[in-house]
Amino acid sequence: MKKVMCFGTFDGVHKGHEHYLKQAKKLGDFLVVVVALDETVKKIKNREPHYPADERAGQLQQLGFVDKIILGNPGDKLKVVADEKPDVICLGYDQTFFTDNLKEKLRQRGLKPEIVRIGAYMPEKFKSSKMSIVG
Repeated sequence: MKKVMCFGTFDGVHKGHEHYLKQAKKLGDFLVVVVALDETVKKIKNREPHYPADERAGQLQQLGFVDKIILGNPGDKLKVVADEKPDVICLGYDQTFFTDNLKEKLRQRGLKPEIVRIGAYMPEKFKSSKMSIVG
């Protein structure tokens, strides 16, 4: 079984998120999605999320094709990767947090997943920072 892992805030799931996750799902048999904790969102985006992490996870579950949803780790951001040992890690086209030297950091833990960057889907329309999300 080929396991694929994705990461994100998913603060109001939209078509761009669906595209990202569907493209990732095509790369394997089992899709694991890591949802950023509220405290992580606040740290990297300098704002509170519109929806709490458990609600964001529930929105992803409703998509019907995500096999497993995990909330991120408050300290060691790569612990979920070490625990799940994915074959493929998919990053969004605009994901930059925690991606610096990702391959090397994973190798230091004995992990060698393929890292794939998924292209954008209509980013001028479907990008959370450009959308009006009502909480």
